[in-house]
Amino acid sequence: MERVTQAQTDSFGVLNPLLSAMYSEFQELSKKKPQDVVSKGKVKLVNRMLMPVLELLDNEPSRSFLNLLDEDDLPENSDVVLMLGQAIAAMKSFRARYTTLGNWNFAR
Repeated sequence: MERVTQAQTDSFGVLNPLLSAMYSEFQELSKKKPQDVVSKGKVKLVNRMLMPVLELLDNEPSRSFLNLLDEDDLPENSDVVLMLGQAIAAMKSFRARYTTLGNWNFAR
């Protein structure tokens, strides 16, 4: 059975709702203007959210498919939605991998 540490579950608990909220905000922006370029400031905010997510998922199979946004080649709103959606899917996979009946399986 796969196991996690308390620190990992704490990190998940903080990051997952924030990531979901950011995803929802960018979904709304993307619905209105999918091809609008995201400002450098927003790219920094997204990357600031993604860095600890990538750290949490560092040893997970999905990690190789996740990246930070390129601050020099600014993405469009739809690109950010895609990246955040992949991160959310990876977080769901993380939770499914380390829980049984909704309870975390802690390392001993």
